[in-house]
Amino acid sequence: MKRVALFLLIIMLAACTNENEQAPDRQKDKQEAKETIQSENPKVIAENLDIPWNITKVEDTFYLSQRGGSIQQVDGKTGRTVLQNINVTKDIVHAGEGGFLGFILAPDFESTNEALAYHTYEQEGSLYNRVIRIQLQEDTWVETGILLEGIPGGQIHNGGRLKIGPDQKLYVTTGDAGEADLAQDLHSLGGKILRMELDGSIPSDNPFSNSYVYSYGHRNPQGLAWDKDGQLYSTEHGQTAHDEINRIEPGNNYGWPVIQGSEEKAGMIPPFYHTGNTTWAPSGIDSREGKLYIAALRGTKIIEFDIDTKEQTVIYDQRDRVRDIFIQNDSLYAITNNRDGRGTPKEGDDRLIKINLETEG
Repeated sequence: MKRVALFLLIIMLAACTNENEQAPDRQKDKQEAKETIQSENPKVIAENLDIPWNITKVEDTFYLSQRGGSIQQVDGKTGRTVLQNINVTKDIVHAGEGGFLGFILAPDFESTNEALAYHTYEQEGSLYNRVIRIQLQEDTWVETGILLEGIPGGQIHNGGRLKIGPDQKLYVTTGDAGEADLAQDLHSLGGKILRMELDGSIPSDNPFSNSYVYSYGHRNPQGLAWDKDGQLYSTEHGQTAHDEINRIEPGNNYGWPVIQGSEEKAGMIPPFYHTGNTTWAPSGIDSREGKLYIAALRGTKIIEFDIDTKEQTVIYDQRDRVRDIFIQNDSLYAITNNRDGRGTPKEGDDRLIKINLETEG
């Protein structure tokens, strides 16, 4: 019996020793796997971009608008870039925050090579913005139609985001161009979210008769996204911090410049969420699985915002001004804007990056 007990004790001690020897190896494997994920997330797809403003994509090819007045085509597999010029009837004016901003491929792009764009121009000494249709001809985008002109423009607050909604209408964000009172003026196109048909006509079901205005009282909205239920959200720059996420409904007045932050007034809608004394300077956004993903310029982050709980998680923080976000399946693509005059450029800026959202979950 004593021999059997001694034998069992030896086996148990050997097993414990073996487990203790293997534990560091398992821990090492886990650490190496974590380091591999971190090294690949984010992944840099393209570098040395020139103030890219908007991401759009078809199959494996990206088309990035650049504020100075060009489009950078990027091969998503190889990172190879091709600079494409823009030929328009009114010169693109890159002044302050203005320039070549919103850009989105038409739904029939693969057969027509057409896209929709938003850019700043000058007329009789004043700055304005316009929405146009352009077509890719070899490596040049050529203007083929005008959807809307005369949107107030300026050195600041040009809005500029274009998105096609689930209803197949074109939504356009416009800023107050530094004249705050325009946001409350329903006869002005400044400080608004506009809605139009893809040919530039006014939809019959817009909230105001014979008007492009979908919502008003906005300061400088630069992000648009719809959740899985078709609810529209917009991001907006506050005057001093108090940046906003707004839940957009047709015809609503979102208060600028009368109210901001937690302030209230009859007939005006306070923000769905605001940042208080923290500054994000939010720009492009996208939606996935009940969350908004927000590009923060001054905040230099990508923020995951839970729509139900309003909780936020930072998923990217490398001190980059982030201008736009595009989500496809489990991949989030973003562009940095460190060369926009307000950042500190690093080697390789600006960049198109990819983040695998599965590894962030």
